[in-house]
Amino acid sequence: MDKAETAALGQKGEAVAAKYYIRKGYLLLNHNYRTRLGELDLILYKADVLVFAEVKTRTDAGGLAPALAVDYYKQRRLIAAAQLYLQKSPYADTTIRFDVVEVWPGPTGWQVHCIKDAFTC
Repeated sequence: MDKAETAALGQKGEAVAAKYYIRKGYLLLNHNYRTRLGELDLILYKADVLVFAEVKTRTDAGGLAPALAVDYYKQRRLIAAAQLYLQKSPYADTTIRFDVVEVWPGPTGWQVHCIKDAFTC
């Protein structure tokens, strides 16, 4: 898979994950929010909780779990980017949560596995 195909797959996975959250009643605040320390895939809000969701999309569910790509160093970068977001956000005093969302195409459509509170700061 070349770079363009990988990027397109990632974008599709993020769209699928966003729809997953919206169906569960979340408000999508930002998608691909960029900071100097990194990008936040999805920022969502529901019931006084601000969710930073890192989306990992793969072409199949075989092999290693996509969430394993969110290692300690990736978690630190996401936390730092979230802190920058919160400095400029009206949600600065809100409870926050970091989710990792695994997305892959399945026989009956896209499959989503959301790991709530995957890590903390």
